[in-house]
Amino acid sequence: MRALVPSTAAATAALLLATITGATPAAADHGPDGPPLIKVSHGDPYADCTIGAMSPDSVVYPGTEVEPYLSVDPHDPKRVVTVFQQDRWNDGGARGLVAGWTTDGRTFHHSTLPFSLCAPGGADFERATDPWVSTGPDGTVYASGEGVDFTKSTRSGLLTATSRDGGRTWQNLTTTHVDEQPFFNDKPSLTADPIRKGTAYQVWNRLDNDPPGTGSLDGPGYISLTRDGGRTWSEARRFVDTSAVPNTQTIGHLIVVDRHTGTLYDFFDRITYSDDLSTVVEAHYAMVTSTDAGETWSAPVTVARDTSVPEVDPNDPAKLLRAASTLPSPAVDPKTGTLYMAYEGSDFSGGRFDSVQLVRSTDGGRTWGAPELISPNGVPAFSPSIAVDERGTVALTFYDLRFLKPGDTTTLPTAYQLVTLAHGDPKRRTERRISRIFDWLQAPYAGGYFLGDYQGLVTDGKGGVRAVLTETHSGEPRNRTDVYTVGLRTR
Repeated sequence: MRALVPSTAAATAALLLATITGATPAAADHGPDGPPLIKVSHGDPYADCTIGAMSPDSVVYPGTEVEPYLSVDPHDPKRVVTVFQQDRWNDGGARGLVAGWTTDGRTFHHSTLPFSLCAPGGADFERATDPWVSTGPDGTVYASGEGVDFTKSTRSGLLTATSRDGGRTWQNLTTTHVDEQPFFNDKPSLTADPIRKGTAYQVWNRLDNDPPGTGSLDGPGYISLTRDGGRTWSEARRFVDTSAVPNTQTIGHLIVVDRHTGTLYDFFDRITYSDDLSTVVEAHYAMVTSTDAGETWSAPVTVARDTSVPEVDPNDPAKLLRAASTLPSPAVDPKTGTLYMAYEGSDFSGGRFDSVQLVRSTDGGRTWGAPELISPNGVPAFSPSIAVDERGTVALTFYDLRFLKPGDTTTLPTAYQLVTLAHGDPKRRTERRISRIFDWLQAPYAGGYFLGDYQGLVTDGKGGVRAVLTETHSGEPRNRTDVYTVGLRTR
């Protein structure tokens, strides 16, 4: 979930801590341009859970699965673990998190992640959110998420668990950090080190709004790490500081690792607000570097301006959408070390709507090139994910609205696309649609029509990538969304 939902184009910034109380004509849907999607989410393990209502206005969307991520075993691309929110609430989080696992790449089974009271043996939190998963070089699967309470107090905790049987069962449930208001922890991610067995990193932003509503905000980046396969985690500590500039926060921390050098790169968005927190004064993506496995970190380097604007239905801007604005998606070329970051920005629309943009660095992040447009020109696009395979092919996935007809305000036809750049070369671009065309407006409403603040894309180690995404269903109020996955060749 997001404690702040900033926009660089409008005065829409708001503290969750204070507020918790021109497209192309549509075409016939002939199906995906490639293999069919595989459904991951089946059933609802939390259907009977009655925990978590924050107020009489709280609405839970039963049977909804949103905000998926995934991981592939580095030694076997058929061993896949996905994670997602189950039964989304309109005012923050979900009843719980679920894992879908497979050993053949096709048939998915389920296990409950122990991150909320709805899950058997779960942590002492009423709701859970922000699922993440990563697999280490020894096959250990690390899952993380955030537990949240709103009824007894505003309380948030960072949680991890590990699986040594491919996601069937989960052990070593750990609360790596917990806070109560005026602090709020947000947007954790987890990265298993691909070359250091037993090592993984959990990073997030920790908001301090003390006291609430006074226009005082600090939101540094925090880290906790394990060196023993998730059995124990280090005490959480600040590793990206924001105290020098008043009313500044970070969000979207995500670590990628260069397999040749072992260097860690943490990417995030850095946002500064006006004195009353009503507007964004400045926002940019940045990164910090560690050459000693997360013990020490460099000063931040600017990657790109955050030019994202409010995510809305372009035919009816009063209808808010919720996607990956402010959240970077980075990757590193495993062969050359070239760094990439995909993100939502409005550079190519004159500030009218977000497109999918890409920047790159060939010198270890010291300098960055100008943004490149990845999604179609003139079409709003959202939620980019990026991965680079072992031959240097850059793959990006995203939602776009190319099938929306002018004047259509009753539906929002949406599709998920895959773009590949052979060796990162924009001139060697290919594109294909990997989802059916579906109506985004059927999604649960949580600060906007919500498919998730992110989706997932990873390499499979065999010359391809695997994507995970959310689609909606029309006319099914008790099954508005499902999670799907597909493996795709990149050459």
